[in-house]
Amino acid sequence: MKKLIILALFFICIIPFKGYAQEKFGGTLNVGLGLGGYAGYYRYAGHSIPVLSVNYEFNTAPSFTLAPFVSVYTFSDDYYWGNGTNPDRYYHYKETVIPIGVKGTYYFDNVLNASSKWDFYLGASLGFALVHARWEDGYTGDKNYYHGGSNLFLDLHIGTEYHFNDKIGMFLDLSSGVSTIGLAFH
Repeated sequence: MKKLIILALFFICIIPFKGYAQEKFGGTLNVGLGLGGYAGYYRYAGHSIPVLSVNYEFNTAPSFTLAPFVSVYTFSDDYYWGNGTNPDRYYHYKETVIPIGVKGTYYFDNVLNASSKWDFYLGASLGFALVHARWEDGYTGDKNYYHGGSNLFLDLHIGTEYHFNDKIGMFLDLSSGVSTIGLAFH
């Protein structure tokens, strides 16, 4: 991901900028479904998890937006606890995680001379994850065992959006955190 961002910045620096009319990128509600990987606030699960994400972009500078966001995922599993002599020593663990934060996005449409149907961007999100863990009644083991993820996170994003019309589009956001596909409402 780091090499991809460096490569994108390199091309941006060598492509000559032409003065085009400034497109407004804010005022957009993005609703997406994504998959979390193995890093950040969802790492204790050990596999990809479906994540629902919603943000609203505000135009803050030419080609730059800030978008407060909220996401949610839930994870549950049954684990074996004990020394192997008692088959009834399984317990149930469930957690719900709600990451909240802000995503900063820079759009490269003018630099890339993109059609008005397409948006291309790089971004970063910073946030805090609220984690609620529930253990089966009677579990007496280490309740901090699965709390390996940090509640604070910083993710990098690269993405694109295709505009079906002036009111709706579809986006793909590849991230070091949760990669998302969804609909954008302008």
